[in-house]
Amino acid sequence: MPVAIITGASKGLGRALAEALAARGWDLVLDARTAEVLQETVAGLRAYGTRVTAVPGDVTDAGHRSELVAAAWRLGGVDLLVSNASALGAEPLVRLDALPLDGLRRALEVNVVAALGLVQEALPLLRASEAGAVITVSSDAAAEAYETWGGYGASKAALDHLAAVLGEEEPGLRVWAVDPGDMATDLYAAAVPDDEDPRPAPASVVPAFLRLVDERPASGRYGAPALLEGRR
Repeated sequence: MPVAIITGASKGLGRALAEALAARGWDLVLDARTAEVLQETVAGLRAYGTRVTAVPGDVTDAGHRSELVAAAWRLGGVDLLVSNASALGAEPLVRLDALPLDGLRRALEVNVVAALGLVQEALPLLRASEAGAVITVSSDAAAEAYETWGGYGASKAALDHLAAVLGEEEPGLRVWAVDPGDMATDLYAAAVPDDEDPRPAPASVVPAFLRLVDERPASGRYGAPALLEGRR
């Protein structure tokens, strides 16, 4: 069975993607900071009959990243690495003139540095896979200027560029940066707590991610709405 590592997998998009892959028979290594919530997620996924390993911890910890890859190795390797764990930098979001620099550092550490560190740790197993792939979860804030989204958007823009360069440097892999679009997640609620407009459920964009896994298009940046509409 193929093996995927998914960070930030206890809820939201990470959990929805884990459920979809488990339903397809994938074995999974899942990360989240809150052990109790992660264990609840794993308990639900085991109903699919696949092997699911929970590794609670913080992706900014190098030892934790090593544990994730070691757990995947015990399951047979790494065929897909999904960097979904994210930090906003401030909750709720604030303008740049009020953005705490420690918050920006945290966003960069989680969204960029840790994502690259995990890729570096997993690269030998990804290269050994017949269909190794990396997905970095991006945002439209990485490409568009939205008030108060400067710190988070800057971190995601940096992640997009790392993904693009990785795709050039690792032609044997597929590296996709994916903008999932608006979603009803705890992260969005923390970012803009006063926004009461309805947002799509994370599960609604999972088919876009599955299309990438199935069709394996060239490495690059993709938007989930376009993938759902059959475009690239």
